Order: sequence, then structure tokens, then C-alpha cells
Amino acid sequence: MAKRVVVVPYNEQWKIDFETIKQYLFSAIKDDIVAIEHIGSTSVEGLSAKPIIDIDIVIKDYSVFDAVVEKLATIDYIHEGNLGIKDREAFDYKGNADLPKHHLYVCPQFSLELHRHIAFREYLKNNPEAVVKYSKVKEEGAKLFPDSIDDYIAYKSPCIEEIYKEIFTKG
Repeated sequence: MAKRVVVVPYNEQWKIDFETIKQYLFSAIKDDIVAIEHIGSTSVEGLSAKPIIDIDIVIKDYSVFDAVVEKLATIDYIHEGNLGIKDREAFDYKGNADLPKHHLYVCPQFSLELHRHIAFREYLKNNPEAVVKYSKVKEEGAKLFPDSIDDYIAYKSPCIEEIYKEIFTKG
């Protein structure tokens, strides 16, 4: 069964949701991490998004990864592998239904994917016109492809690539 693609206007609750999840994670893994970052569209004020919090746990390097996996398992997270993206390990959660809906990743601090996530977030936070444009594209994509996440992603990809081009050609 296909998941429905739903994009909603920015919600201040997302900041609170992130902090709730962050504290839950931090209690289990605080000794093994560098940071816990709120990434993705819900981290950018004013940006329309799927109401799912995206989180990167930042580790020094893979020397602590096994310990992080074990500690996350104690709070019901399951390591799913990198899902085809180098230096970004995905986790699913099964136990705490009270937590806001989220996607969880673990990245070493020098990961290219982590750098891309942070650069994208910071660019949008500092470019309100890009937020308006990207919100519109996401909203249109959700209306056009409400039953196909793959088509929705393909629809918004040119806008994302345009933003990355702006980020990495200016830097």
C-alpha cells in the first residue's frame, strides 16, 4: 500500500517535536555523540513540509558507531543500513508510539551527506525567497502526486538541485 504524500504549511510545533525527540535520544547516547541536528524541511521556519521530523545524530567517526547502534537498540531503534547513501546510516523506531513521527540518521561529523543536510538547511534559513519557491514546489508536487512518493520526489528534485547548485557554486 502506497503512503499518502501530505505537505502542510510550516508548524511551530515541529521545533518542540524535535526537542522532545532530541531529549529522548540524548538520554541514551549522550556519551558517544557530537551533536543531534534538526534537518530537513521541518527545521526551516516558514517552509511547507511533510510533517515528519528529520534528525541527524552526529558522531565523531565510525569508531563509536557500534556503541551508538547498541544504545539506540535499547530505546527501540533498529539499524536499517545506509539505504544506498554513503556515511548516512538510517534507523527505524518501533517502541515509543508517543514520539512525534520522525526519520533518524547517524552520520560521522565529516560525512558529505551531513554537510549537504546542514548546508541546505542553513541556505534556506537565510534565503526567504527560496523558502517560498521550494514550499510552492512541494505543495504542487503533493497535489499532483498524492499517492506516489517517488513521483513527488522526482517533481521537487529540480528545485533541490537548483538550491544545491546555488549553495556549492557560491561557497
